[in-house]
Amino acid sequence: MSEQQRPKRDSTGEPSQPGGADRLRRRVVQAGLGLFGVGYAGAIAYPIYRYLQSPARRAATESAVTEVSLPDADKLEPGSALMFLFGSRPAMLIRHLDDTWVAFDAVCTHLGCTVKFEPKNNRIFCACHGGTYDPKTGAAVAGPPPKGLTVYRVEVKDGEVIVSRS
Repeated sequence: MSEQQRPKRDSTGEPSQPGGADRLRRRVVQAGLGLFGVGYAGAIAYPIYRYLQSPARRAATESAVTEVSLPDADKLEPGSALMFLFGSRPAMLIRHLDDTWVAFDAVCTHLGCTVKFEPKNNRIFCACHGGTYDPKTGAAVAGPPPKGLTVYRVEVKDGEVIVSRS
C-alpha cells in the first residue's frame, strides 16, 4: 500500500476518526435524506390509502349532511344558478324565470365531472363528454350520462333558501 492509501492513525495506533465537522455534516445529510424518504413514501402512500378507504365510510361521510342553508340565495336573479357545496359534493341551485327553484347534485352521472347551468341553451351541461340534463327535472337528455342528476328539495323561508335531501 502506498502512503496515500493507508488510513491515518492516531497516537494509539488505531485508525483516526473523522473530525467533528465531518461527522456533523454526515448526520445532517443523513437526516435530510431520511426526511426526504419519509416525505416521498407519504406522497405515494396517501393516494393509495384514499383509494382503498372503505366506500361505505365515504358514503357515510357524504350522507352525514342532510340540509344546507343558503342565506343570501333568495337574491339570486331569475334565470340564473348558484353553485354551492352540499357536504363535500358540488351542488347547484337554479332559480327559473317562472320563479320556481330546483337544486341538483352537480356531479355528472357519467364520469363524475362537475356540470354547469347554461341558461341561454336552457340546459345543464357537462363539458367532459357532452352530457346534457334538463334544468327543470335533472333528467339526462343527451350524451353518455346513464341517469339523471340527484334532485334536492328546495324550501324558501324568510329570505333564506334551504336545500335538503328529498
